[in-house]
Amino acid sequence: MQDIDELIKEAWSVRQNHEPTLWMAVPGAKHYANRYYANRRDSFVNLSVTGQACSCRCAHCEGKLLQSMLPIPTPADMMRAVNSLVDRGCRGILVSGGADCAGEVPLLEFAEAIAYARSKGLRVLVHSGLITRETAVALREAGVDQVLMDVIGHEDTIRQVYHLNRTPRDYLDSMMVCREAGLAIAPHIVIGLHFGTILGELQAMEMIRQAEPEALVLVILTPTRGTAMENIEPPPADQVALIMAMARIQNPDIPITMGCARPPGVYKRQVEMAAVDCGINAIAYPDESTVDHAQRRGLEIVFTEMCCSLAAAVPLVCLPGKDEL
Repeated sequence: MQDIDELIKEAWSVRQNHEPTLWMAVPGAKHYANRYYANRRDSFVNLSVTGQACSCRCAHCEGKLLQSMLPIPTPADMMRAVNSLVDRGCRGILVSGGADCAGEVPLLEFAEAIAYARSKGLRVLVHSGLITRETAVALREAGVDQVLMDVIGHEDTIRQVYHLNRTPRDYLDSMMVCREAGLAIAPHIVIGLHFGTILGELQAMEMIRQAEPEALVLVILTPTRGTAMENIEPPPADQVALIMAMARIQNPDIPITMGCARPPGVYKRQVEMAAVDCGINAIAYPDESTVDHAQRRGLEIVFTEMCCSLAAAVPLVCLPGKDEL
């Protein structure tokens, strides 16, 4: 394998075939404010169709991520929430929830409510988990903009982290079901998901390439208090950079984004700067130093309050690139 520095240089070279724009995604589901930009609280909101309930209790989450989402346990609850959010200036929602014992989020019964949200002018993303053909078709008919799903490339991770009796093939099949239904997909790879080690990420990347997605989202294992992984070390930053560089090289034509999840502090700044150097097209909630670094590399910075997987959907503020400073 090539040296990591050589791979990063190659990834940056591949990035030159894209527009010199780096999208900074700061959806209102999380507060963001610094000298560059401040988002609005309700511009983009995450909803959970299961409230805080989840049957999988994955080792890295155990339902903790659901606690920050707006609970909508019934379609009627979702429609009421949509009305309230639209009145407050919301422009998009992510519909997700806890998975059942098969690894599926129960989205089918919410198809009509999702169609209602689209009729109110909202962009709608769903985080589906594994997905059936029936659900995929219903989501397409409801007008879903994009389906997000974590893709796992090693059976040990599926069983030991997600507690599912599934295989990597099931994740490929879910992506293909969405493609056959005419849905846009933005699969996610959680780097270091196997208790902080790299296992199956490259296999997941290969499956994703077969599905020909609209975007690829990379996130990083973030040890969360109160979970089985709270004391796990995240993957070393250089290993993360290696995965990002290979993702760019192997997927030269699609947007690649760094999603919301990554450990804070110095580590966050290191991997974000590496993401810039590896030719990533969008970064969620970037540190100020990352914006500075991107501008020094000649990139045009555009902030959007949509989810990073939609990247260029709603440009709000453009900051000058290096040549304009």
